[in-house]
Amino acid sequence: MRACVLTAVMACAAALPSAAQEGHPLKGSWLGTWESNEVHGDNVLLVLDWDGENITGVINPGTDDIPITRASLDPDGWVVSIEAEAPSDSGPMRYVIEGKIENLELPNRSIVGTWEHQRGGGVFNVSRQ
Repeated sequence: MRACVLTAVMACAAALPSAAQEGHPLKGSWLGTWESNEVHGDNVLLVLDWDGENITGVINPGTDDIPITRASLDPDGWVVSIEAEAPSDSGPMRYVIEGKIENLELPNRSIVGTWEHQRGGGVFNVSRQ
């Protein structure tokens, strides 16, 4: 009897990590589009991190990377706000992205909304990879 109880307890303990949370809902790599972006093209990649206090990251890491200057997540409605500043020949280009997390419960959740800067804006849609 004792062996059966011990086996059951061990089986339950082994199942716990699979039920654990995966961390901050924005953390990770996000791939998608920001339509009508003549400066950086339609495809976009976000790499976001959470240090326990702040959301940090970069848009399009590589040679045209755009550091995120401010990001927030309002859990009431799962609204995401991201601000970033990119250098350009005519001065800094300030990006503002506003969206909502969809399919929050899924690993490949997405952020759907809009983006804008001084020269225009458009639809923003990325999915976590």
